[in-house]
Amino acid sequence: MANDTHMKDLVEFVAKALVDQVEKIEINEIAGNQTNIIELKVHKDDIGKVIGRQGRTADAIRTILNCAAAKLNKRYILQIIDE
Repeated sequence: MANDTHMKDLVEFVAKALVDQVEKIEINEIAGNQTNIIELKVHKDDIGKVIGRQGRTADAIRTILNCAAAKLNKRYILQIIDE
């Protein structure tokens, strides 16, 4: 279970590198049997930076998350929450 927190930290690290308002980042993890969901909430002015053009940045974050999760034999879903 200790490695699960690394996924949350990974998403937080990437998000902090992208956004301007770092203090507004909120990350919540919902654990499931097969799949864990990581919810990422950022300030409304930074949502475009996290999603990127045509969702490319969000897809890249999801790819990194899935590659790291494969090592744990788990599945993670990244949900970007828009307020």
